[in-house]
Amino acid sequence: MKLDLQNKRVLITGASSGLGEHFSRVFAREGANLGLIARREDRLKALADELESEYGSKVAVASCDILNPVEIEQTMRDLHARLGGIDILINNAGVTKQAPAVEQTLEDWDQVVNTNLRGAWLCALAATKLMIADKTPESAPGNIINIASILGLGASSQLAPYAISKAGVVQMTKVLALEWGHHGIRVNALAPGYFRTNMNTEFFESKAGQKLISRLPQRRLGELAELDGPLLLLASDDASFMTGIVIPVDGGHMVSSL
Repeated sequence: MKLDLQNKRVLITGASSGLGEHFSRVFAREGANLGLIARREDRLKALADELESEYGSKVAVASCDILNPVEIEQTMRDLHARLGGIDILINNAGVTKQAPAVEQTLEDWDQVVNTNLRGAWLCALAATKLMIADKTPESAPGNIINIASILGLGASSQLAPYAISKAGVVQMTKVLALEWGHHGIRVNALAPGYFRTNMNTEFFESKAGQKLISRLPQRRLGELAELDGPLLLLASDDASFMTGIVIPVDGGHMVSSL
């Protein structure tokens, strides 16, 4: 494969921690220039300094509340101007709330669904408008990669708003791929299973976490580096005829026996 991501302009939401932070390092390593978006500007600036020093990438950061449509529009325009365009959007920002459905409050629902689905929708729209405005016969296709979840493809208890929001992201991926294909914009999604991050280590060391791991076909959690190949495939022009697909990366979790 010829990834050829050198100097590609990549925007990543939710970039200050977890998957977003990891994806930022992956694209910087491949020579891309980055626009990093999250609420915690101090963490973004520290990450930007690290990436610029280690990889020589150009990194612009922007603090943005993913629940605020005005801020999203302004942030996309600002990063577009600072990077000179947008080639790829990684729609990654997300939150969750674990509790039985009857204990999930309306505030829980609004926070999770609005962040994971409405925020992803607004970011995709804002970035796509700029991609379309920049399009020329010689320009490379635009590219949106939504970060969904296997919980958008299957069901699990205690995470109703999260699972519902990620199912929406899956369907949004397909619909936007259908609508934006003639603009030269591809829209695909990754659906990660269970991966070890600094936010879930404590749970997976608990008895309940160990029991969950024992039910996985490979009897282990994924390592973040195991997302790199599928992510870079979707980002690469080698995947130019792939759009509207959702790739589970879950160690076989979705094919577990009943």
